[in-house]
Amino acid sequence: MAHLTLLAGDGTSRRADLVDTSGFERPTAPLRSRIAYAAAHVVPHTHADNTPGQPADIDWDATLAFRRNVYSWGLGVADAMDTAQRNMGLDAAATRELITRSAQVAREEGGSVVVGVNTDHIADERISIDQVIDAYLEQLHFTEEQGAGPVLMASRHLARAAESAEDYRRVYRAVLSQATTPVVLHWLGTAFDPQLQGYFGADDWQTASAVLREIIEDNVDRVAGVKMSLLDAASEVSVRERLPEGVRMFTGDDFNYVGLIGGADVPDAPQPPRDPSAAQQHSDALLGAFAALTPVASAAIQALDAGDAARYLDILAPTEELSRQVFAAPTFYYKTGVAFLAWLNGHQPAFQMVGGLHSARSLPHLSRIVELANDAKAFERPELAAERWHAMLRLNGLDA
Repeated sequence: MAHLTLLAGDGTSRRADLVDTSGFERPTAPLRSRIAYAAAHVVPHTHADNTPGQPADIDWDATLAFRRNVYSWGLGVADAMDTAQRNMGLDAAATRELITRSAQVAREEGGSVVVGVNTDHIADERISIDQVIDAYLEQLHFTEEQGAGPVLMASRHLARAAESAEDYRRVYRAVLSQATTPVVLHWLGTAFDPQLQGYFGADDWQTASAVLREIIEDNVDRVAGVKMSLLDAASEVSVRERLPEGVRMFTGDDFNYVGLIGGADVPDAPQPPRDPSAAQQHSDALLGAFAALTPVASAAIQALDAGDAARYLDILAPTEELSRQVFAAPTFYYKTGVAFLAWLNGHQPAFQMVGGLHSARSLPHLSRIVELANDAKAFERPELAAERWHAMLRLNGLDA
């Protein structure tokens, strides 16, 4: 039987059997029970100057092929967001080209794509509230012109400029008033970006979520949903149960998604207490984890479509420990694990990332990802994954 060599933090190694993952099949019809977006990463050219501070030099063939693979499993793509290294290597010019190209691929594949709208093309660190509005609108209009669904991302500029919750209400009111298609609002926690401290005008989620709900309620016809990425399942359920009718909750909780997505349909999944009278009894998904777990995520939702809660749990529950490893502190380096798994699964020719971010995790950390991915059946081509991982160990002077 084929094996994997695993590396511990003290330098010792051991072997594990390679798990067969041939049981997952692509769906033959659209997924029905949940809307699920995989937040996709970008692949740079291997020969590019992939060092900190350099402009992104994207391998478009590999980057777009990854998105086509996501669509083939029935999931949608969330693009040009933090998983694509916004604010961590993906510059403004590359972001615009990514949105244009990704929207075109979505049209060709008949897939659903949403993309990030931010203010990060403005080089100045500090700008006024009016300038924040203008920057948001510039990206919003560009996104709508490309035919992609907008995700209004949390803005570092707004976090710096806002002096009160009213400043957040003002900005979102002004931007949403000019949206021509319903948008998804994105609440990104400080684990993902420490510069977003106090977003929506408060440090505690209870106060901040009240402001978020006010923004949604005042613009309910222009908001399709909200993506919460606080890594706090109780806060997500609390907000979800209070959303207006027609506004979806898209979980961005890469620690607790199994129970949040399963909801009332999967009562045996770990999840916070729910109000059984609430209109929304589950979350949909917009997850970086699903870019690393696309076939597994698809198979789990297919099980929900078939009304098989037990199979949903059997498939998806083992992936949560893997996701927690990928998103371990410092959480904002999770993109390294996503790209690493894409390389192991044959979706890119080399383990390279823009901005040199492929060096952001240690070999023992990556080894634990390998171990958990094997256990969770997340290797699409197990033998290739083992071959590439062992070559990486040998390159670093270790026996495999």
